[in-house]
Amino acid sequence: MKESLLSVGIDIGTSTTQFVASRLTLENRGNPFSVPKIVIGEKEILYRSGIHFTPLKSETVIDAEGVRAIVSEEYGRAGLRRESVDTGAVIITGETARKENAQEVVRTLAGFAGDFVVATAGPDLESILAARGAGVDQTSRETGRTVLHFDVGGGTSNLALYRRGELLSTGCLDVGGRLIRLDRDGTVAYVSPKVASWCRDKRIPVSLGCRASPELLAPVIGALTAALEESAGLRPPSELLERFITHRTAELLAPVEAVSFSGGVADCIWEPPEDWLAFGDIGVLLGQSIAASELFRQVGILQGRETIRATVVGAGAHSTELSGSTIFYRDAPFPLQNLPVLRLSQEEEQIPALAEAIQRRLSWFSGQQGMSQLILSLRGERNPSFAHVQALAKAISQGTEPLRAAGYFPIVAVEGDMAKTLGQTLSLQISGPLLCLDGVAGENGDYMDIGAPVAGGAVLPVVIKTLVFH
Repeated sequence: MKESLLSVGIDIGTSTTQFVASRLTLENRGNPFSVPKIVIGEKEILYRSGIHFTPLKSETVIDAEGVRAIVSEEYGRAGLRRESVDTGAVIITGETARKENAQEVVRTLAGFAGDFVVATAGPDLESILAARGAGVDQTSRETGRTVLHFDVGGGTSNLALYRRGELLSTGCLDVGGRLIRLDRDGTVAYVSPKVASWCRDKRIPVSLGCRASPELLAPVIGALTAALEESAGLRPPSELLERFITHRTAELLAPVEAVSFSGGVADCIWEPPEDWLAFGDIGVLLGQSIAASELFRQVGILQGRETIRATVVGAGAHSTELSGSTIFYRDAPFPLQNLPVLRLSQEEEQIPALAEAIQRRLSWFSGQQGMSQLILSLRGERNPSFAHVQALAKAISQGTEPLRAAGYFPIVAVEGDMAKTLGQTLSLQISGPLLCLDGVAGENGDYMDIGAPVAGGAVLPVVIKTLVFH
């Protein structure tokens, strides 16, 4: 069985907007005597757009129509039709995710990506997509090393720690090349609030309207580099790191054996332009400072396979996973987007407590508008007995009664390969739409998108993501 999906990635970042188109090939890696195990095998980049500066109407408002025009133009250059796109991601990243109309921009672009697309700006997902787009997961797996990856963009640096190819933690710092923007003559045109506050506290004379130079900016550049070094455990953590943390830094669950870099600033680590004002910001100086860091050089600096395009390549080629050794669906209105995950504790999953635990937790998702559609995430069992499946189905049926009364249908995601049996058993107990999928582990605070069935209905494209906007 060979089938392919056309995937797009659209990344609207602090500095740049980019677009890629990819072909994802599905493969059945199960043996002929077992249930299918369909995975995404080959990932081929079909088209990379040019690098566009993200259009803004003001410091707080994105030019939504300007972004839409860029994407429309790139669709034409790539020779794509909207209806031919199967999956992918539209992500608003970095400081741009904090603009007033970020959600409006995503809605404006949703039609460009077919029926199933992710629209997200969570810093955790961004960290993972950038690292995978840069090939860090594979590098870590092949070398056996623990690698801390930095995707240093215009407004933020996204961190992802990998050990032997396994993701251990993520983080995000407000460190980037566009935190200070400069006119052609070096006059400061913008200073981010965090940098401005640090400059005031340290009495560094960098402010709006002043004439900057590499010497004047050196303390700021040094502080941003030191914050990155501290986040890698190469310096003792200080007030400096706390000041520039976005929501949290990566938890160093293993000693860092190498660091790698992607993002626009990464290009300035290896091939900086001669003119430090080439991009009208501090990106060139920050890249040179990272390259000169003795602490980073001691552990070893790796260059990502993608640099400025790492996040958009990750969005276009690495955002989608598949559910499907066994699945069950009946009358589900695909695609399903931005569904919150309800994850129970291991104790709550025990059959005697399950129904009551589900009903108790459903109150988390009941607001002024009433109950919301959600996904119940369970660990499940690999080889459950028939009696266990029947008891589990009965508990889920009882527990989801308030959900069904509110007009929603049960969606159950289990880690073990038991979704088909569970779904068939549930279908005898409840009427209407129903969806059970396997091989998926969601956590409280995650959201999921579930696309229409592919591979002859055998699998479902699934994206697990963090909060839609931060």
